[in-house]
Amino acid sequence: MTPVHFSFSSAFMLGLMGLAFHRTHLLSALLCLEGMMLSLFIALALWTLQFEATGFSTAPMLLLAFSACEASTGLALLVATARTHGTDQLQNLNLLQC
Repeated sequence: MTPVHFSFSSAFMLGLMGLAFHRTHLLSALLCLEGMMLSLFIALALWTLQFEATGFSTAPMLLLAFSACEASTGLALLVATARTHGTDQLQNLNLLQC
């Protein structure tokens, strides 16, 4: 495994571990998701450049578009929960009370 592949896979794993173990605020969960998507985008872009695969050259842009949609949806949910509940802490959110 090259150092470049190791750095992107470790960045993805750090984002995943942050999402799994540090779940206090919704904003920190969204930041971990964005870090994971950024590492996936860079790894996919470098993979298409390394193998010179012209058929997969649109895949990083498609992933980036889905990442932008995910970020906007997450921020909309963050604003909505902050307005209704007064905080973005995940422990105060209960789906059974909605």
